[in-house]
Formats: sequence, C-alpha cells, structure tokens
Amino acid sequence: MLAIIEDALLDSGKLAPFLFLAYLAMEYLEHKTGAGIQRWIKNTDRAAPVVGGLLGIVPQCGFSAAASNLYAGHVISLGTLLAIYLSTSDEMLPILLSEGAPAGTVARILALKAGIGITAGLVIDWKMRREGKKVQKGIHDMCEQEHCHCEKGIFRSALHHTVKILFFIFAVTLLLNAALHYMGEEILANVILDRPVLGPVLAGLVGLIPNCAGSVVITQLYLKGAMDFGAAIAGLLAGCGVGILVLFRVNHDRRENLKILALLYGLGVGAGILVGLAAKIY
Repeated sequence: MLAIIEDALLDSGKLAPFLFLAYLAMEYLEHKTGAGIQRWIKNTDRAAPVVGGLLGIVPQCGFSAAASNLYAGHVISLGTLLAIYLSTSDEMLPILLSEGAPAGTVARILALKAGIGITAGLVIDWKMRREGKKVQKGIHDMCEQEHCHCEKGIFRSALHHTVKILFFIFAVTLLLNAALHYMGEEILANVILDRPVLGPVLAGLVGLIPNCAGSVVITQLYLKGAMDFGAAIAGLLAGCGVGILVLFRVNHDRRENLKILALLYGLGVGAGILVGLAAKIY
C-alpha cells in the first residue's frame, strides 16, 4: 500500500509544474493583458490544432492537463484540445524506446497520433466556425467559479488553483493505482486478446483510464502481442493521461465534458478500426 501511495504522489507531483504554469498564464492573460492580446489569441487560433498536435507527442502527461485548464478558460479551442488529447504520447514513447521497439514502428505511431489529432482538430474547429459557434465565457468566468480570490495576486491565485487540482488528482490516482495493482495487466490482456472486432473498442476504454497507467498498459500489451496494431492505436488515441480528469474538475459544464469524452473515445476507436483494417490489407 505504501508503494501505491508513493506512486500516486509521484504521478501527481510531476504534473505540478505544468498545471502551475498553465494557471499562471491564464491569470496573466486575465489581469495583465488588454482586450487586444486576447483578441489576438482568438484570431490566430486557426493553426492552433497543428501546434497542439505536434506538442502533444512530447512524452509527458502534464500537457494534456494544462490544455484542459486552458480550454476551460477558453484560451484554446475545442479542436486544439482534441488535437492535444489525441496526440498526447504520455508514457508510451519512453516504454517503446526502453523495450527496443523498431525506429520505424515508433515513428509510425507518433506520426499517426499527431496526424489524426491535427486532422480531427482542424475539422472540428472548421465545423464550429461554419455553424457560427463562438466562445461565450472567458478566463474571468472560470476564475469566479473556482472562488480563487484573484485580487491577491496572480502567483498566489495560480498556486491556489494548482493545489486544489493536485489534491483532486492525487485522490483519484490513488484509487486507480490500487485498482490496477490488484486487478493486474493479465485480466486486461485476456479481455482484449483474440478479439479483432472488439479489440479497438475495449482498448479505447482502457485508454480512457485517467492517468499515465493507461498508456503504459496499452503499450506493454501491444509489445507483448496481446493486442494488434489497430487496437493499440485506438487505446493510445483515447488515452490523454489526466487531461480528461482535470477537464471534469475545472470545466463546470458537465454535459459539454461528456460530449468531449464521447468525441475523444469515438475518434480514437474509429481511427483504430480503420488503422487495423489498413494494416491487414497492406
């Protein structure tokens, strides 16, 4: 049990810098910049899904958490958020490299995740613009919802946000780590193994586990031959670390959060099925 608590502390602690910097940036935008800067951000976000998709493949799980905060404050668009979620590599890349996976395999997985994330993000933003949907609230609205006493300074306010979120993440991560420890990878492998049709659907559910464990389990099962390439891609696309967990904590529109979760899962599973079919054909 002590090892489980230690792992939860480590998983939560390494998110602290990303969360703090994200909140600090949002506080700065709210308190120190004028309407011109925020207008510039909104007007230049057409290429943001491309940037988000490329940054997402960096091997860490804090960027998706920071993106959730930025989306809740309406600093980034829905398309950019999904691009980051889908491309986030989490612990996948270190495991692939440490296990000696072929360079071509590593490059193909990273390219697929980034490409699918960027494409999905651009399409989502284009569709929203075409439908005339606009951002209705801003950073100040989220700040008021969190009761952060922002008048005491941006550093103190950012720290206040960060501590609250880290405590929430630690509690959930502790429960998840305990469940995965006692359940083990064998059960997950037995569920997904030899299920070519349901493989991506089930792997996508594993990917939704809101911490770094999801990408670890999926990558290891793929390397051990417990799931095919399409199922692995589905799980890795749906997995965004604690990003979705943070989104449910900081974004108070529960219906919107559920739609984003469904969109993330649907895109991941759909792309995984197509990739799996293409891999069998070619």
